[in-house]
Amino acid sequence: MKEQIVTSNIDLLLDTLPPHIRRPIEQDDRRDDLIEIVMDLGRLPEARYRDGEMLLSDMEVTREDIEYVVSRIGQFGEDNRAGIPRTLHRISAIRNRAGTIIGLTCRVGRAVFGTIDILQDLIQEGQSILLLGRPGVGKTTLLREMARVLADDLRKRVVIVDTSNEIAGDGDIPHPGIGRARRMQVPRPAEQHAVMIEAVENHMPEVIVIDEIGTELEAQAARTIAERGVQLVGTAHGNTLENLLINPTLSDLIGGIQAVTLGDEEARRRGTQKTVLERKAPPTFDVLVEIHHIDDMIVYRDVAAAVDALLRGDEPAPEHRWKDSDGQVRIEPASVQEPASMEQALRLAGRRAPAAGRDGRQSRGRERRGEDGDGRAEQERAASPGAAQTRTARIFPFGVSRNRLEKAIERLRVPATIVRDIDDATMVMTLKNHYRQNPARLQRAEEEGVPVYVLRSNTQTQMESMLADVFGMGAHDDPMTEALIETEEAIGRVINGAADAVELRPQSSFIRRLQHQMAERYNLHSESRGKEPYRRVKISR
Repeated sequence: MKEQIVTSNIDLLLDTLPPHIRRPIEQDDRRDDLIEIVMDLGRLPEARYRDGEMLLSDMEVTREDIEYVVSRIGQFGEDNRAGIPRTLHRISAIRNRAGTIIGLTCRVGRAVFGTIDILQDLIQEGQSILLLGRPGVGKTTLLREMARVLADDLRKRVVIVDTSNEIAGDGDIPHPGIGRARRMQVPRPAEQHAVMIEAVENHMPEVIVIDEIGTELEAQAARTIAERGVQLVGTAHGNTLENLLINPTLSDLIGGIQAVTLGDEEARRRGTQKTVLERKAPPTFDVLVEIHHIDDMIVYRDVAAAVDALLRGDEPAPEHRWKDSDGQVRIEPASVQEPASMEQALRLAGRRAPAAGRDGRQSRGRERRGEDGDGRAEQERAASPGAAQTRTARIFPFGVSRNRLEKAIERLRVPATIVRDIDDATMVMTLKNHYRQNPARLQRAEEEGVPVYVLRSNTQTQMESMLADVFGMGAHDDPMTEALIETEEAIGRVINGAADAVELRPQSSFIRRLQHQMAERYNLHSESRGKEPYRRVKISR
């Protein structure tokens, strides 16, 4: 294992501070753990360490104190960031409405050599790597060291597109932390995508390094670079793969999402609704790394396979990589079911359909015809699903596929079993058509107090949604899937002549784009109407 060497040039940052603010830091033995110094007009100055904070003076920050710092650093750019030449320190400004600086955040920048043992094999393979993680977790530090290793150890032509001079430091001479890599500065943040393309066209790089891909234009530029055969190493806004998947601006980095309408036979074979979400294109990045700590990461070695698995409702197979107490790199299969946000993210990505068409009535339930905006019937809901069952539920499938129900139970891991006799059941699951025929067995079950749950279709997705409701898993409020189902129904009404045009509920721009794609596949006209946040799609012939 390589020894980690940290360089910070912290004395150069302290030299920019007023003496009464600088002195307490110089006398503190925790300087190696200093993260940033905060100076806000009219407040006490504060130093923030890894393990806490410390007030630096009993005098409030004055305009003279702020001017003292500003006069000793580089110029602020459009992003309100400045630096100190040939260091990695970053000074960010807070301005009032008149543009006057009333606050400063002086962040300590450190170059850490020897931090990428954990990803060494991926770098040597020449694959494009995307780093994700919360602010301050070490993405830029890792990116800087990866650029140095690619340039110095692997002898590749590396160009860094440095938007805020965070990777290679302020000034015209880059910080030695990037090694032989070359650095292109970006005059304004809005021009980062243009500088990315310029780097490829003018300087023949083998590797492009980019920090903070955050706009659609930058995502498109990254795809253009990857298609030219250049290795990409970059970071993006987001903490996890699921965050990126549901981000309409950046989802193109991992292939993008599109709504696909399946034929009846294919939908039955898959056991899903007719409209599903699929990956639109090959991912821009081959490998995705979620950084939990500089020495603790989740690695998706095949981004395409991971995205496909999530959209199918399966679990991807990432690696968990970390360093043990001896500094040795450990790799083992990771469990992606642990974070609470996973379920929510996958629902937004279309993993499970909502519980549409669920009745679950205790008494023989005449359907209540409540008209909504499109004249659709709203079915009565009862039997108070959503409360988690405390005992194993015994389900009798009346006209429902037993095999699909078994798969739904197994996949959700709910305490339920299938019985062959309705008299042994604690609940019955059936289809709307069977329920309307009012069979004697269902009548008898309801009379005996056995709840009957009615599905709209005989698909595994509908069964999973019903079970999720019954066992309190809360999967019935997925806005994206509800929107796609609404679109599917509207298309059917227009094609069948039941309506000349149908106006859908207001949605986000990303969902409206999917709705337009669905209408286009059926050669129907669609247009967006209204103003945000009430902008909606109208479908017509």
